[in-house]
Amino acid sequence: MDGQLILHEYAQSGNCYKIRLTAAHLDIPLIRREYDIMRGETRTSAFLDNVNANGRIPVLQVGDRFLPESNAACVWLADGSHLIPNDRFARADMLHWMFWEQYNHEPNIATLKFWRLFVGEDKLNDVQRAQLPGKQAAGEAALKLMDDHLAREPWLVAGAFGLADICLYAYTHTAEAGGFPLDAYPNVRRWFADVAAQPGYIVMDS
Repeated sequence: MDGQLILHEYAQSGNCYKIRLTAAHLDIPLIRREYDIMRGETRTSAFLDNVNANGRIPVLQVGDRFLPESNAACVWLADGSHLIPNDRFARADMLHWMFWEQYNHEPNIATLKFWRLFVGEDKLNDVQRAQLPGKQAAGEAALKLMDDHLAREPWLVAGAFGLADICLYAYTHTAEAGGFPLDAYPNVRRWFADVAAQPGYIVMDS
C-alpha cells in the first residue's frame, strides 16, 4: 500500500459502503472521515479545494493523493487480489458490470432510495417528481437483468465471487428502501445470501 488510507465518506451511502466492503474482504484498514451531505459538508471550499473539486464522496485518500469515484477506489484496493479475475476477458466483463452499475443501476435504484428515504417524496421538486416513473421502470429493468443473469450463473463474473459482486451488492441489497420490492427477483435474493456468507463480509452502516 502507498501510505495511510483515508476514506472520505457518508456512511449511509452505498458507494461508500462498497469501498469499505472491498477493504474488509482484503483485510485492508481504512481511516474513515464522515461528511454530512445533507448539510452540504462536501460543498465547502475546504472540501472542494483539498479533497474533490467535484464536491462528491466517496474519495479514497492514498497518502497525499485523492481518488474519487467509488468503483475506481474499489479497483485500486483490489488490484492484484483474488477479487479481480486473471483472465483478460473476465476482467473486462467485471468492468462491464461496474460501468453498467454506475450508468444503468445506481442512477435509478440509488437515486430513488435517496429521494424517498432521505429527502422525502413530498419534498421533491417538480422535475424530480416527473422523473419518478421513469426511474422506477429503469430500476426494475436493472433488477430483472441481474435476476436473469443470476438464474444462469452463481456470481456476476466467471463463476466466482469478485469485485463486480461487491459493487452491485451495495445498492441492490437496500433497493426495497427505495421502493423496489424484491420478491420478484428470487435469484437476486439468493445472491444476497451468498454475498453475505463470504468471509470478511461486513454489514452496511444504518
